[in-house]
Amino acid sequence: MTESFPPPGFIATPSSIEGIEVYMLAPPEEEHRPVVAFDCPQCGANTAYGAADDGSSDLAGLSCTHCGYYEAPQKEAVGKNAEDFEFTVQTMERAARGWGETRLELQCQNCGVYTTVAPDTLTHTCPFCGSRKVIQRQAPQDALRPRFLVPFQLKADACHAIIREWLGKTWMLPRALQRTASLGEFGGVYIPYWTFDARNKAAWKAEVGRKEKRNTLEGAKTKIVWKWESGTVNRFVDDLLIPGAARLSSRLLKRIGRYDLNRLTPYEPTYLAGFQAQAYDIPLEKAWETARQQMREKTRKLCRSQTSTSRVRNFSMRLDFQEETWRYILLPIYIIPYTYQGKNYQVMINGQNGDIAGQRPVDWLKVWLAVTALLTPGALTGIAGLLMYAIAQQENCLPLMGFVLFMIGMIFAAKIAFDASQLGEG
Repeated sequence: MTESFPPPGFIATPSSIEGIEVYMLAPPEEEHRPVVAFDCPQCGANTAYGAADDGSSDLAGLSCTHCGYYEAPQKEAVGKNAEDFEFTVQTMERAARGWGETRLELQCQNCGVYTTVAPDTLTHTCPFCGSRKVIQRQAPQDALRPRFLVPFQLKADACHAIIREWLGKTWMLPRALQRTASLGEFGGVYIPYWTFDARNKAAWKAEVGRKEKRNTLEGAKTKIVWKWESGTVNRFVDDLLIPGAARLSSRLLKRIGRYDLNRLTPYEPTYLAGFQAQAYDIPLEKAWETARQQMREKTRKLCRSQTSTSRVRNFSMRLDFQEETWRYILLPIYIIPYTYQGKNYQVMINGQNGDIAGQRPVDWLKVWLAVTALLTPGALTGIAGLLMYAIAQQENCLPLMGFVLFMIGMIFAAKIAFDASQLGEG
């Protein structure tokens, strides 16, 4: 009797030696929640959640691209009334977990980002970098489930016009960029965010210096007199947003992070139909520490602003956090990877209001020609003045004028060079 191969309970695994097959114990099957189907009840085709024609979230819902069937979402927006959680063990124990449906998880082998898609999704492309080198598996159900989200209000079709206009906004880009850039798929992705509320109560004290004139035997002298001052700050921080995705550009997320949280809606799997979603990889505790650091720095600046002068020493602050609550939410973003002359770039568009940020190639020849044009007048003027003095032994103001023009050109040239470097970084 011939035994089956591989033996039961084993699966194939990648081998580093060509021609040699390697097998490993199969991981235990995970229990998953039932699949939530998004088939159209009228014609049976796939449906997807989408914004209404006028861009309002009030009229958005599930729609069938085949027969036009429309179904309004089951939940209404609750906005700022969305429930907060306290930082207690009981809260964490009763928090729901998983996506509320079975989803597939894609791990990109190029950029390392994890995203989840519906089980019947045919795409195998990473929405962040456009790579097709992805590993697919069932999404784990042990992570916290998002309680609220802001639905997509911007249609994918509108992204084309937004990105084309954005690519043409500055003279520093290559002239042929809009014509030759190869835009990837406009992938709608729900990005994980933590929101935090807290009351910051701070008490501060510091020595503050003031200049005082005093008469001495040698005459009037100015002396800095130091005196102690103190004060308090009481501020409530409402919905401080902290991204829950570690692998995404914090610079880009910050630039498009202007969301209207009055549109927060209770989470349900229906909203994920037709979109990808990313689970958080920055846990609650780490995100809360980041939020505390930002609150602490902002409160510190407010305390410093209460001092009667800007001359301060021995500053100290005691800060207490009270009424601390959190939410785990999803926010909509369109990710557009594109290539230009063999290099990959990434653009993000806010799925609620159309704000855009991303990386753009720089035409450095244009930039250096502009820098040269700014520096040349000052340099030539200064050289002309020095030559006149050397030949005719005649003093003139041209060297000083040239120096002033050159320094002014340096200031503008430095700004141009800095702006150009920022384009590439996003």
